[in-house]
Amino acid sequence: MNTTIETERLILRELLPTDDEGMYRLDSNPNVHKFLGNQPIISIEESRQYIDYIRNQYVKNGIGRYAVILKETNEFIGWSGIKYITERENGHINFYEIGYRFIEEHWGKGYGYESAKAWLDYGFKTMKIQTIYASANIENLGSRKILEKIGM
Repeated sequence: MNTTIETERLILRELLPTDDEGMYRLDSNPNVHKFLGNQPIISIEESRQYIDYIRNQYVKNGIGRYAVILKETNEFIGWSGIKYITERENGHINFYEIGYRFIEEHWGKGYGYESAKAWLDYGFKTMKIQTIYASANIENLGSRKILEKIGM
């Protein structure tokens, strides 16, 4: 795929096997999973498997979740992207969805909005997707604000 998107403060690039420690830090935090309906991971091996799964989506679907890197520090702070969903979800099947997840210390700094907006633009303008979906738990006010701000 080799797509890289740059925003004012972020670099959005493919997840790499070397992102395993950042992914572990992200997905082992119970607060990150509060509204997701799943459990935090308990080993770095799980983060490696998840990265492999995502990298396979790049090959299979041409798109997926990307690492979010702070330009200023080159630090991995989470992931965001467009995923092609092939299972039935919320009454839809075979659709594109915007998603994001960030390490807790980076919440509330506008990175979710910045990356989601970049992906929405990329999806509509570059990929020529007709419809992009997104969802958030009704109690997840931060995520709801992001989606409202990007017009979802």
